[in-house]
Amino acid sequence: MIHSLLSKLPFGPWRERGPLVSVVRLSGAIGQIGPFRPGLSLEGVAPLLERAFARKDQAAVALVVNSPGGSPVQSALIAKRVRDLAEEKKLPVIAFCEDVAASGGYWLACAADEIFADESSIVGSIGVVYSSFGLHDFIERHGIERRLHTAGDKKVLLDPFSPEREDGVAHLKAIQAEIHESFKAMVRARRGDKLKGPEEELFSGAFWAGRRALEFGLIDGIGDVRGVLRSRFGEKVRLHVVHGPRLWWKRFPFRGQARPWAAELADAALGAVEERALWARFGL
Repeated sequence: MIHSLLSKLPFGPWRERGPLVSVVRLSGAIGQIGPFRPGLSLEGVAPLLERAFARKDQAAVALVVNSPGGSPVQSALIAKRVRDLAEEKKLPVIAFCEDVAASGGYWLACAADEIFADESSIVGSIGVVYSSFGLHDFIERHGIERRLHTAGDKKVLLDPFSPEREDGVAHLKAIQAEIHESFKAMVRARRGDKLKGPEEELFSGAFWAGRRALEFGLIDGIGDVRGVLRSRFGEKVRLHVVHGPRLWWKRFPFRGQARPWAAELADAALGAVEERALWARFGL
């Protein structure tokens, strides 16, 4: 009876505590975008995942995904680490899509046992993309001579300063097809019988808003991290957000390197443009 009365007090070790869920945010483009804009990578994410899964007596681990994609290799490595830790610790994993969980971002979400999204979230884009420029006409028009010397006739197949080569395009498409098959296999393995609709549409690279993604079986429900977890584990559920170290000094051009500031800033600008292009593909 005494414990019952004490448990109603808003303080003290006797207060009843709700289930614990560790939350890891996976935000941004995947892969190395630039020196000032490091994207999601296994190197950066692994310590957060280790800390999240190391908590004792927790009910689950939540992944909050907000990514337009990027490197398929880093997507696969991060997803595999999530699965390895989930199986080792015997913990369920729940993913929550925010603005975008597309391409590699959806690959990350598929590492979870369940996926939720907002009605306006962009989900899908199960495909592979490569983009570049063809500048050979431009440099010819301005009297610029391209000098390129290789050992091996296929050493440079996709040079933007040379006319496009048919064998180069064919080689690229073959590689894209292999990566696409790996992506599709991962989605099939993780989503299984939940997938609905023809595969030629699901795996076409198209993307959808939350409700349509739910109809296709790409997600399990509509909801946000706090609402779903409170519904699942009770009003007293405790969300522990796992933060990484804030290395503010990495954002400044001078970091003990010999490279001039101008070069660092140029890299940063190019990285920002590349990341902006990834988000822009989904209207954001």
